[in-house]
Amino acid sequence: MPDPPTPRPQDPPVGPPDPPDEPLPVVRRTDLGQAKLLPDIDHDGGWLLTLDDTPQSYVDLGDPTHLEFEYTRRIGHLVDALAPAGRPLDALHLGGGALTVPRYLAATRPGSRQRVVEVDGPLLALVEEHLPWQGPGVDVTAVVGDARAALACVAPGSLDLVVADVFHGSRTPAHLTSVEFLRLAAAALRPGGCYAANLADGPPLAFARALAATLRAVFPEACLIAEPPVLRGRRYGNILLVGSDAPLPVADLSRRLAGDVFPARLTDGADLAAFAARTAPVTDATAADSPPPPDGAFSVG
Repeated sequence: MPDPPTPRPQDPPVGPPDPPDEPLPVVRRTDLGQAKLLPDIDHDGGWLLTLDDTPQSYVDLGDPTHLEFEYTRRIGHLVDALAPAGRPLDALHLGGGALTVPRYLAATRPGSRQRVVEVDGPLLALVEEHLPWQGPGVDVTAVVGDARAALACVAPGSLDLVVADVFHGSRTPAHLTSVEFLRLAAAALRPGGCYAANLADGPPLAFARALAATLRAVFPEACLIAEPPVLRGRRYGNILLVGSDAPLPVADLSRRLAGDVFPARLTDGADLAAFAARTAPVTDATAADSPPPPDGAFSVG
């Protein structure tokens, strides 16, 4: 019987090397639902955070000044208009998500001292593990806790900016909508400091009108920012409420909003008073969660 043929070494494969592995989605159960971190296949370094398929945050790890969501862009315009470029701010962020706005503030205003309060501990741990925010010169502390309880512990007159962007799923909790809550925010701000709250509402805008009335009951200066179709009650969307004890930079801010790729309108003065007319300010006794969004409003497949 003849000997078997001697095996020949295999030739190396011909062609270009395999491309590096693409980043993979991360799915984890948190205290408030199922969180997903989804890589943006069209933008290297971009990540979308969803909770129960509702978009929460978008982060660009390569460029923290890239703000993808319309409402974060409006907060960015507000921050840019509040003080001269580059001036550090002391800020408290109620609601963490993926820390999009704190990253923006750290990049555009180095030396800013920032604290983030997020009620969902496992969500915060997920973001810290996969989308870390710390780096040279970044002073951002993130803690687990209730937004209102944390605000009540802030030293009076110690902050330049309070940003409230708290959603349990797709709804703003009732205890963060009242006159009593806004008084805590006002007390924490320095003279000229600014409070900004992101909320979502749709026709007939009853929730937004009530919160606008609440804002005007606490802050001498106030404005509302939203896309015109949302303000006209034609569709559901984000609304940014802004309050201060000093005149707001409405002219500068209006220009920035009008020139954005997602233009928005600023409403203040008599127009804001008319928007909130015949609506009583919200108190702890009357507060309710924001209305649920219509089916498919923010869902991600």
